[in-house]
Amino acid sequence: MIWANLDNVYCIGIGGIGMSALARYFQSQGKTVAGYDRVSTALTDTLQREGIDICFEDEPGLISSSFRNPDHTLVIYTPAVPEKHLQLNYFRKRGFRVIKRAVALGEVFNQGRGIGVAGTHGKTSISTLLAHILHNSTLGCNAFLGGISKNSGSNLYLDPASTVIVAEADEFDRSFLTLFPEIAVVSSMDADHLDIYHSQENIIKGFESYIGQIRGEGKLIRKLGLHPAVPGHVTSYTYSLDSREADYYVRQLKPDGLGYSFTVVTPDSIIPELRLKIPGLLNVENALAGIAVADQLGITPEVIVRSLSEFRGVERRFDVQVHRRDHIYIDDYAHHPQEIRAFLTSVRALFPDRKLTGIFQPHLYSRTRDFADDFARSLEMLDELILMEIYPAREEPIAGVSSSMLLEKIGLKEKVLISGEQLLRVVKERNPELLVTMGAGDINQFVSPLREWCLRR
Repeated sequence: MIWANLDNVYCIGIGGIGMSALARYFQSQGKTVAGYDRVSTALTDTLQREGIDICFEDEPGLISSSFRNPDHTLVIYTPAVPEKHLQLNYFRKRGFRVIKRAVALGEVFNQGRGIGVAGTHGKTSISTLLAHILHNSTLGCNAFLGGISKNSGSNLYLDPASTVIVAEADEFDRSFLTLFPEIAVVSSMDADHLDIYHSQENIIKGFESYIGQIRGEGKLIRKLGLHPAVPGHVTSYTYSLDSREADYYVRQLKPDGLGYSFTVVTPDSIIPELRLKIPGLLNVENALAGIAVADQLGITPEVIVRSLSEFRGVERRFDVQVHRRDHIYIDDYAHHPQEIRAFLTSVRALFPDRKLTGIFQPHLYSRTRDFADDFARSLEMLDELILMEIYPAREEPIAGVSSSMLLEKIGLKEKVLISGEQLLRVVKERNPELLVTMGAGDINQFVSPLREWCLRR
C-alpha cells in the first residue's frame, strides 16, 4: 500500500468531483480524511455523512489538531484554489507535503494497470461505462470518475482484488502528464483551456506528450480523424460511429426506446445485439470507445452486452430528468461549443418536432471570450434561449466579457438574459415543452427544483 506510514489526508477543494473521489479512496485505505471547500453542496453533504469532516471557512484555526503533524499528514489541493488561500499557506509554511490533486491521482494510478481516458469531451461518459463493464467482469477495477455513476451512486469504484485502475486523464493544467497508462483513450482534441495552452497546436502537443507516456508495449484507442503523433512502442486502434475505415465501428444502429440497439465490428470479431438504454448518439460513440478498451483487455462479448444493457448513465450527462408526453426535461454538463452542438444534435434527433428551450450558464470568462462566436452558433440550434450570467469558477472578471456580450452575438428572436434568482419564475412563465439545461457551474443546483416543477405541472 502506498503512503503506508500516512495517517491523515487533508483535501483543499474537497467538494470537487475529482478531489472527492480521492478523499473517498484515502478513507477506504484507513486514513483519516478531512478538508475544506468554499460552499456546501449535495456532494459535500454526502461526504460528511460518510464520516469526512469538512469546513467551509478558510480559517487555519478550523484545522483539527490531528492534522497538524507534517510527518503524518498529506495535503492535497486543486488548481482552482488561489495562492493566497490561508489554509494552503498554513500547511506550506510548516513543512507539510503539499501536492496537487493530479499528482496524488498519478501516485495511485501509476501503481496499477492504468487506463487513462483523455479528451476535451467524453471523458466522464467513457470512463464510467468502462468502469461499469470492468466491474461486471473477472478483471474488476478501481476507478476515479469525473461524475456520479447512476449504477453505483458514486464517483469511485473500489476493488481491492483488482490491479486495474481507470481514471480520467484531464488536460486542464496539463494534469494528465502525471499519468503513465497501460491503455490510453483519446476521444477529442478540440481547442479549450486557451488560458493555459494558448493555441490548439499546443493542446495537440499536450495530448501527444500524454500519449508518449503510455507504458511499455501499451495501446492507444483514439477516435477516427484524430492524428496525434504516436510513438513506435504504442499500438494504435481507431473507433468511429459510422466509418468502416475504423478498427471499431457500429453497424445496424436503430432507435430502441430512448436509446439504441446496434452491432459493433471489432478488428477480430463482431459483437451483435448490443442495447444502450441511455439517449444520445454521442453516447453510442462514447460506448464504442469503452467497448474497444474492454475488448483489448479480453473482456468477453457476453459481459460487454450484459453490462451495456444495464448501464444507467452518469448524472448530468444527457440526464433525462422528466420524460412525459406533454413535457421533457434533460440536463447536461455541456460547457464547450462542440459539446453543446453534439448534445443539441442528439436532442433534436430524438425529438425533432418539439420546440426546444435551453438554459445555458457560461463557465469561465476566458472560455466565453475565446469561443464567443462558436458559442453563439451552437446556441442558435435552440428555438429559445434562457441565458444565465457567467459562472467565474477560479477566474476574476475580464473587461468586456459578459453574458450580455454573448447574448448580442446569438441570432435568435427568442432569447433572454437572467440571474439565477429569476430562473424558476422565467421558466414557469414560458412553460416549455422540451427543456434542456447546460453548463458546468452551479446550474446543477436548479436541476432538482426544475424537475419538481415539471412533475407538478
